[in-house]
Amino acid sequence: MAILITGSTGVVGKQVLEHLKGSGVEVRALTRTPEKAGFGDGVSAIKGDLSDVDSVRQAMKGVSTLFLLVPNAADELTQALQTLSVAQEAQVKGVVFLSVFKGADYVDVPHFTSKHTVERMIEHTHLPATILRAAYFIQNDARQKEPLLTHGVYGMPIGDKGISMVDVRDIGEAAAKELLRRERAADPLPQETYELVGPDALTAQSIVRIWAEALGRPIRYGGDDLDTLEQRMKAVAPAWLAYDMRLMMRRYQQDGAIASAAQIEHLSALLGRAPRSYRDFVVATVAAWAKD
Repeated sequence: MAILITGSTGVVGKQVLEHLKGSGVEVRALTRTPEKAGFGDGVSAIKGDLSDVDSVRQAMKGVSTLFLLVPNAADELTQALQTLSVAQEAQVKGVVFLSVFKGADYVDVPHFTSKHTVERMIEHTHLPATILRAAYFIQNDARQKEPLLTHGVYGMPIGDKGISMVDVRDIGEAAAKELLRRERAADPLPQETYELVGPDALTAQSIVRIWAEALGRPIRYGGDDLDTLEQRMKAVAPAWLAYDMRLMMRRYQQDGAIASAAQIEHLSALLGRAPRSYRDFVVATVAAWAKD
């Protein structure tokens, strides 16, 4: 039997595949373009698309454990619910679902509520699943290179309530550990939930200080302007997604997304160490930029 990875060519999917290397289990990766995937040894590229239920049925044949990552799409919820139903029909013994931190609270943010609805399906259908609720990705801030280096500005309008951002490498490692635990178990295991978070409650001002120290130059916060964020997002994404991101940032500004000590401790037990910090990411990123 095999583990099937969806979202395999994205930032998180690549990390999951990296952490499954050398595990000795059969790994399959779902992709729309297998001929371009280039996964390397130990991973079989499987043609499929979560929006095409027939291709999902075909891909699920011979699969015992599923990693479900549904991309931001207008029909994200339909894709997720249908894929889980197909997984049930295929009698997989384990699922690891990538959800979102604060999904039950941010009810006005479409992709948060979508993922929380998927969690409800998992709960009510008693699927043998691990739910991984990921916070805002630390690596999203690698996109701040141009404003930071050219203008001395940190441009994401995250506000000052605090966000427990998570390193995507920790997401990949947590997912791989849970996939292997479920794949190697003789029988389906009980449901489990982890908040995938970082160790710090990061605010706009604390992030600015970290970048300033690492770059050795003054850095200022670009402010809480959500109109500018939405317009900037529209240049690279559909209008519905730009608005979704605006709503998410509005909730970050209003309420924050801070993990509890118990949630951080629970994740640390899974990883066998503390989650990676934002400061470590910044130091490594600045060093990499210096080599460009």
